[in-house]
Amino acid sequence: MNDAEALAQRIDALEMRLVHQDEIIEDLNKTVIQQWKQIDLLTHRVTRLGDRLEAAKEGAGPDPQREPPPPHY
Repeated sequence: MNDAEALAQRIDALEMRLVHQDEIIEDLNKTVIQQWKQIDLLTHRVTRLGDRLEAAKEGAGPDPQREPPPPHY
């Protein structure tokens, strides 16, 4: 095998590795995009639940821990 054939084989091997790495990068990118979408959805839900909890606290009346104890204590 001469130097030109060896160089051609090395280039072919590098090109195959590059194609494989490009596919992996694309798969990872798709996974990251899906995860960010889910994170955004969950963040929105947590925010809404926090808002609902605050509204429920405000609508529940005074805090029972702040009220004075009844006279029979």
